[in-house]
Amino acid sequence: MDKEVDPKVLAVIDEMRLSGPRLTPVEIVAKMGVFDAREKPFDHAWLATGDNVIATIWAEFVNIGDGGRWFCLESLDTQHRVGGGVRSPQQIQRAKDRRALLKRTVDAGQGFRAVLQTNRVAIAELESNKSAKVSTRVRDDAEWHVASWDSDQQLAILVRGARGWVPGEADIQAAKARGSVPVAAAGDPAAAAAERSASREEVQAAAMDYVMRHFKGYGYNAEDVSSQKLGYDLEVSNAKGAKLLRVVVKGTSTGVPSFRLTSEERASSAREPLWRLLVVADAIGTAAQHKIYKPSEMEQAPGFEPLD
Repeated sequence: MDKEVDPKVLAVIDEMRLSGPRLTPVEIVAKMGVFDAREKPFDHAWLATGDNVIATIWAEFVNIGDGGRWFCLESLDTQHRVGGGVRSPQQIQRAKDRRALLKRTVDAGQGFRAVLQTNRVAIAELESNKSAKVSTRVRDDAEWHVASWDSDQQLAILVRGARGWVPGEADIQAAKARGSVPVAAAGDPAAAAAERSASREEVQAAAMDYVMRHFKGYGYNAEDVSSQKLGYDLEVSNAKGAKLLRVVVKGTSTGVPSFRLTSEERASSAREPLWRLLVVADAIGTAAQHKIYKPSEMEQAPGFEPLD
């Protein structure tokens, strides 16, 4: 949130926002050379044309060190959320993708381009609150680079501007206090334990409940036909009764990070034009989210396990 951002950083962001064209967050990334930006709206780093890496920098985590230099701490822990707790499979994949792209710049001795952004809710809730969305995003014309990469400590330091400067220990400790580096044991122990102990059946039931509520919330009819073994779980239709989708629902969670399609579901995906795979990540947790895949895309779904 804006009130969590250093006033000097916020002033620069406001100036960029007011002086540039009015673009959506996705359009900003697309104009920086990411052709598939619309397909990856929730990613935190992208590979653009010319092998340029673009990464989000959350302004709430930007610190100002000696000489007015901007820097932020980057957790290399892909398993835990910034605000504490275990990430969902989709969140883990996004974190791994971001880490890989930043490491690519380190190995190549190159910098990366950044988009500065603020969050609509408290930054500690970035990955746990369903209302967490980009409030403001602007392109930063100054180059950023990875000034330090410590795999043992699971910590990198990202610096804006010319190389040759790193923050001192006091600045680093102050930056850690802002919460950009998660504590692995943080979060709600009871909730984390529940996620780990949930059975596959419980995760699937939670996913089905989530999807039924989702479609009905948009005014569609969703009929559970899973007991009929048709190769899909739900038939989704509009108010006039026209069939729109035939959906296979799969849920994942910390304790159930993967799923497989049955032979019936695979066969249906090949013959049924309306067939779709809908994966609900963090189905048991408080930040459930979903994505729909066409048959040609289903193997790209986080947690997908091919048949032996």
